[in-house]
Amino acid sequence: MKIRVDHIKDKPYLLHVEEPVEVFPVLAGMRADGVCDFCGAVTAEITVEREFDHLRASGRVQANIELTCSRCLAEYPAAIDSTFRIILRRESARHSDIEEELELCDDDLIATVFSGDEIDLSREIEEQVAMEVPMKPLCGDGCRGLCPSCGADLNQGACDCPDEIIPTAFSALRNFKTFR
Repeated sequence: MKIRVDHIKDKPYLLHVEEPVEVFPVLAGMRADGVCDFCGAVTAEITVEREFDHLRASGRVQANIELTCSRCLAEYPAAIDSTFRIILRRESARHSDIEEELELCDDDLIATVFSGDEIDLSREIEEQVAMEVPMKPLCGDGCRGLCPSCGADLNQGACDCPDEIIPTAFSALRNFKTFR
């Protein structure tokens, strides 16, 4: 996942990555924390080319994952397919010493700096995958979740619980009237 800067000449440099999740610390942490499970390797196709005084990396990252629905707790497969574009600029002493207010353009928001003769794109790859994992995964838009009384999966059918309203701490406010 490292690219030598001197290999990027007039023609675009093509990089194919197919690595297990354990290579990416953030993704391995997500697996260990139970956020999601990865089914197979993380793959990426990246093109890096020179543009004026910087490099432009664009590519596509893919991974198959298994998520747990936040409503019904069912496990379901999902696919991550993300495209990205990153501007890579060589770090210079002048940029690190100057701390002044500058107006940012669109390219500045997707820019990163590198130093030395190699660029490691593993951080960008894992960032693209991590950003695509949903915070509240749903097995489907119409997921009805679990019954709050008996815990039955309402996607499988209705449960035998009565349709009465379950008393909560806020039930006393139901008949509360306001005057204007």
